[in-house]
Amino acid sequence: MRRRFRRAAVVVTAGFLGWYLVFVGLAAFARGFMARTVAGHVNVALLLGLLQFVSTFALTWGYLAYARRRLDPLAGELR
Repeated sequence: MRRRFRRAAVVVTAGFLGWYLVFVGLAAFARGFMARTVAGHVNVALLLGLLQFVSTFALTWGYLAYARRRLDPLAGELR
């Protein structure tokens, strides 16, 4: 159970941190790209920033589904 939990936690954490570091890197070094207008007053930076929230919720939902499917049955057996 610990191995499954650790593997899932590492994958989710690496995915989130990787995506976050890409966002920060683009904001720091690709200002021209981030300033491109997508629609009206909405630019790439704003869209990517909003996607940070969406990806956080998606990763949380994915982890919860994994935990219900794989970890909770094992914890129930241990009890």
